[in-house]
Amino acid sequence: MAEQEFVVTPWEVRGEVDYGKLIRQFGVSPLTQELIDKIAAKAGYLHPFLKRGLFFAHRELDLWLKSYESGVNVVLYTGRGPSGKTHIGHLTPWMFTKYLQDAFNATLYFQLTDDEKFLIHPEHSLSEVESFAYDNLLDIIAIGFKPEKTKIFVNTGYAKTLYKIAIQVAKHVTVSTAKATFGFTDSSNIGILFFPAMQAAPCFLPQELEGKDTHVLIPCAIDQDPYWRIARDVAPKLGYRKPAGIFSRFIPGLGRGAKMSSSIPETSIFTDDKPEDIDRKIWNAFTGGQPTIKEQREKGGNPDICSVYQYYYYLFEFDDAKVKEIYENCRSGTLICGDCKRKLAEIVKKFMAEHQRKREKAKDLIDKYLIRD
Repeated sequence: MAEQEFVVTPWEVRGEVDYGKLIRQFGVSPLTQELIDKIAAKAGYLHPFLKRGLFFAHRELDLWLKSYESGVNVVLYTGRGPSGKTHIGHLTPWMFTKYLQDAFNATLYFQLTDDEKFLIHPEHSLSEVESFAYDNLLDIIAIGFKPEKTKIFVNTGYAKTLYKIAIQVAKHVTVSTAKATFGFTDSSNIGILFFPAMQAAPCFLPQELEGKDTHVLIPCAIDQDPYWRIARDVAPKLGYRKPAGIFSRFIPGLGRGAKMSSSIPETSIFTDDKPEDIDRKIWNAFTGGQPTIKEQREKGGNPDICSVYQYYYYLFEFDDAKVKEIYENCRSGTLICGDCKRKLAEIVKKFMAEHQRKREKAKDLIDKYLIRD
């Protein structure tokens, strides 16, 4: 593959991502075993997302852990750009954020950027993205965050508070910096030029609200890192600590090579999918299997390129012995793709049925989580 064939920005992920190269491009640090062990020791167990390398890089996580150990107030901040329905790829960073919240008993600030999605999606009205935000809110609550330690806000409903911080950020960010960081051009609307200040604002929101020294950690997918570069550059000028980050890989779609994306619905599993939708999507998934059962038995398959195996490995089979068995049986031809898909579909349907139950219950819990101006 040519070196430039993948693209990772806050608005587009294209091609087969080389994560080693991405670490160098973004200037983040690989997640070390020492840092993983420190988190696991505090949590009481090693999260499978750490063990399997789904979370793979960081910015100054070591300093955030030192802040925690020295008694500095530590908080978490993550978010969601509500451009449509929630899929499994969106859930995974939130599930890991809950692990961190439980481990460190940290307050979580969760931003829903309806303003951003309105500004970059000309096909959506403001009312549509606001509707997406409140629908996504149910999925966030269903993850099980502590209501007493979680503050969720929709930007257009919390703009009065955020704007006072955002203009302080914006004052220190030039148009040339914004263009260089995000790829804005002269044809970009002026709203999206300002938006990075709104996404940086929650990095300093806990300090403003609580009036004390605070260190923020941002768990998110690696494509969102450019926003935190802006926040980190500005932080010392505002008298705050630089936010730290811990970053995940992208959950693959059920097609070949690409991440799960709402724009390719047949390769994405959404939180409102019915059992028959899940069956169909997984049955049609790209695998590393041979064209026929006979050839599979004779030659074996290639789990390294198989989207179905990736779902076992990263999301749904955390027993090392079992995942090794799946891998080796695929390689040897003992396991055929139909059986592998059928088993995964049952696991995913069970997972989604439980999430949908919690999502329905979340409708009665919104006021415990949502903060407004």
